[in-house]
Amino acid sequence: MNAKLENKLKLLPDLPGCYLMKDISQKIIYVGKAKNLKNRVRSYFNGQKTGKTALLVAEIVDFETIVTETDKEAFLLEVTLIQKYKPYYNIKLKAGSGYPYIKITKEKDPQIKIVNAIKQDGGYYFGPYPNVYAAQETVNFIQKVYPLRRCHGPQKRPCLYYHMDQCLGACFKEVDQAEYAEQIKKIKSFLNGNVQTVKKELTQKMEAAAENLEFERAAEIRDQIKYIEITVEKQQIISNDQTPRDIFAFYHDKGWLSLQIFFIRQSRLIKREKRLFPCIADPESEVVTFILQFYNQKNRMLPKEILVPASLEKDILSDILQIPVRTPQRGQKKALLDLATKNAKIILEDKFRLLALDERKTIGAMQEVMTALDLPMGHRIEAFDHSHLQGVDLVSAMVSFLDGRPSKSDYRKYKLKNVDHADETASTREVIYRRYRRLLNEKQALPDLILMDGAQIQINAARDVLENQLGLQIPVAGMVKNDQHKTADLMKPDGTKVQLDPKSEGFYLLQRIQDEVHRYAITYHRQVHSKNSLTSRLEQIPGVGPKTRIKLLKEFGSLAKIKAAPLSEFKKLGISEKVAQTIKLSL
Repeated sequence: MNAKLENKLKLLPDLPGCYLMKDISQKIIYVGKAKNLKNRVRSYFNGQKTGKTALLVAEIVDFETIVTETDKEAFLLEVTLIQKYKPYYNIKLKAGSGYPYIKITKEKDPQIKIVNAIKQDGGYYFGPYPNVYAAQETVNFIQKVYPLRRCHGPQKRPCLYYHMDQCLGACFKEVDQAEYAEQIKKIKSFLNGNVQTVKKELTQKMEAAAENLEFERAAEIRDQIKYIEITVEKQQIISNDQTPRDIFAFYHDKGWLSLQIFFIRQSRLIKREKRLFPCIADPESEVVTFILQFYNQKNRMLPKEILVPASLEKDILSDILQIPVRTPQRGQKKALLDLATKNAKIILEDKFRLLALDERKTIGAMQEVMTALDLPMGHRIEAFDHSHLQGVDLVSAMVSFLDGRPSKSDYRKYKLKNVDHADETASTREVIYRRYRRLLNEKQALPDLILMDGAQIQINAARDVLENQLGLQIPVAGMVKNDQHKTADLMKPDGTKVQLDPKSEGFYLLQRIQDEVHRYAITYHRQVHSKNSLTSRLEQIPGVGPKTRIKLLKEFGSLAKIKAAPLSEFKKLGISEKVAQTIKLSL
């Protein structure tokens, strides 16, 4: 521990608040909360640490604290700081983990629809539903049995849905609001799980249709009853009340936390989520933070009740979320909580061996590469490569690897603007400047290492731009290939080659990065070259101006598709038959 850390630890207050751990580049890598900042922060540096906590402590070179008035304020501040800084060692929620809801709109002529977000607009929301398909099928069924408005506005005559008895006819007439109210009452009852009444009504209608020899109508109603049995009643009843509730349970072992979430809707278990992540602080604190983040998403609707283990701080959760947070002591709710805990334990025990293997291949490989270059442990590598065809259509590409895994959402492609011939140095200078000037402007996190798919020339060019134009100190190394054009060595900035064991995970990671950035650059170059070639061919055809070329490129995208297209397709684009025939003949 450095002297600066020791002195700051002595000055910590005996007060609640949040602490922010920083690495060598002053990047925030962990945010935590504490009832007593002095005791909590000091605990990281006392005694032997294992697992992720040991890795975290090894990277901490500084920290700062924010004092709050109460524990509740510390909880709320922690959630805000995690979402703002997205620290590497904190719990991260996967994007897009929300579910769709069914909504009855609040307007003169209500509609029923599927939405992804909850708004304070007076509408009635039901859900969440496990997937869009299930929600859509439920809405389709309701629209057949209890129709509301299907059309988009007033029309001169009834819409098709009105003739199919799937719309009340607001498109052409005034519908009694009492009729809407009755339909909405039935829909609410159905979505709250009261399906027996619906089945009874449908059965009576089916029998009446059969007696009147309306067999097609009877068959249609029979199918509707079957749909209820298959989809709506598919889940077994697991409780005696209709209260929407979520259940959180966890199991902690060897520095890892396994979390299970049960979603109870309409007395049924409609969805289960599982999460598995390393645990830095005490597990109870991590779970509480997770729950607060979980419901802080814009498309997440709170249930009427949350059930959690007794060890969690229920009062704080309930106070912040403004709903009851309880620990059941007996009965069905206790059995469900126990079942969730059992599942959490099974998941964690099953994953331990896989996690060990995965860490060796990813984080372990990353550590091996950084150590070989005499660098402190990092998490993100960005690699660059250039591609062209005899100096034409110059492009560059960048791939990003986070802890040994490709982070494809962070990949970037570049059309070079200032380079018009094959020049590795100029290409490197342009793409490095554009990439990291933008990260600085947008105040985004910088990588821990930059790899160039080339040797000393590209390394020097990249370092010159970073240090002298952008004022950045990001380590740069090269990926060197052998005579067979295969990955061989790493090259340090001073030109020294570093040999990795060809059978090591670090070498496999280097190989994956080099192959991936080369593939990405080549693929992009082919796309650009193909488009430019098509544009060039079209420019040579008499009567085809810039506007026509743009239309053809947007619609067809390739010579093969233009050749195969019938003349009628050209006519739809506003191209005359004469010009269309000229294009076909020219190609």
